[in-house]
Amino acid sequence: MSPTLSPLAPEDFPEWLERSTREYASDLVSLGNTREAAEQKARTTLLGAFPEGHPTAENAVFHVKDEGSSVIGYAWVGRDYSEDPTAWWVWDILIEAEHRGKGYGRAGMQLAEGYARSHGAATLGLSVFGFNTSARKLYDSLGYETTSIKMRKNLAID
Repeated sequence: MSPTLSPLAPEDFPEWLERSTREYASDLVSLGNTREAAEQKARTTLLGAFPEGHPTAENAVFHVKDEGSSVIGYAWVGRDYSEDPTAWWVWDILIEAEHRGKGYGRAGMQLAEGYARSHGAATLGLSVFGFNTSARKLYDSLGYETTSIKMRKNLAID
């Protein structure tokens, strides 16, 4: 298996942005946000992440393609928002459900690491929702260390 990263074509960016916004909003709803609040936060966050209106070399979006060049997911990797130009971040990565469990997520992460490294990254961070246990296991196995933990208790059900 040799997946590749292929830069998102400019004409594909609006569709990717809309999908990524929907998926982020859905995750926020899973965390207890109202649909309206989640959609607003997702829109604001995603639009704010691309002030130029498109990806750049330091804020890149890729299709993850399988060995036959079929799109099986996407990866968004770029500099973080700190003053450290060597600190990069995997902002989002997704492998389509029908392709999960085949090593494509691991390979996609390794490709994102290589891309970041080739652009001067010394560190690569990411954030993962607590409910995403399979992703957390993958990141642990790739050597990512937990640097912070947020916790919450729903008092309405107590």
